[in-house]
Amino acid sequence: MDFNGKVVLVTGGAKGIGQAIAKAFALQNAIVVINYNSSSQAAAQFQSAMQSLGHTVHILQGNVANYQESEALVQKTVELCGRLDILVNNAGITKDTLILRMNETDFDQVIDTNLKGAWNMSKHALKVMAKQRYGRIVNISSVVGLIGSSGQSNYAASKAGLLGLTKSLAREYAKRGITINAIAPGFIQTQMTEVLDSAVVDYYLAQIPMGRVGQAEEVAHAVCFLASEEASYITGQVLTVDGGLVMS
Repeated sequence: MDFNGKVVLVTGGAKGIGQAIAKAFALQNAIVVINYNSSSQAAAQFQSAMQSLGHTVHILQGNVANYQESEALVQKTVELCGRLDILVNNAGITKDTLILRMNETDFDQVIDTNLKGAWNMSKHALKVMAKQRYGRIVNISSVVGLIGSSGQSNYAASKAGLLGLTKSLAREYAKRGITINAIAPGFIQTQMTEVLDSAVVDYYLAQIPMGRVGQAEEVAHAVCFLASEEASYITGQVLTVDGGLVMS
């Protein structure tokens, strides 16, 4: 896969899976724009590291849950790079607790960032891609959007919603040279999972046929494939990257 000259915008790209995705595209010669909301230091450090290796990386602050800020992110990307070829909707947050303890704000913030944020970014990006008659959108969902998760009703709902969004937009734009797919990662080693209690980790490991957690780079490789020319006849699909945790 070669993304030479392609412009990639990764939301939530300063840390974790988002950073791994941004790095994978940069190493394959893409022009990368990473969006962050509050992780300014991590974004700047990543940009500096990539640029020292000769790769082009821009960083843009913005809250994808905000319609106007999402529009500005797409506009600034086009101003900086001249076009937008690939959008990866990765930005996401968690506010986990059982439903009877979950307040309305916790529910709304997760839905607004994880689901509405992807809708916002897709709407603005598709205007650009439709004029180009070319584009790729990859939405980062989760296996909990397929099977649910106790204590994550807000997060699971947002990730399940992403799957419906993916399939609907794929149908709308299939004839315009634009493919839209989703990745559903399983238990992936990130800063978020590193703080989990060992008993929780052992429980999940027991459910994974491969017997290990996944790496962010493994998710990134799957994203790159779905955004590549090699995947030009694939749209509206959900690819699980989970070591066999969910099999249908």
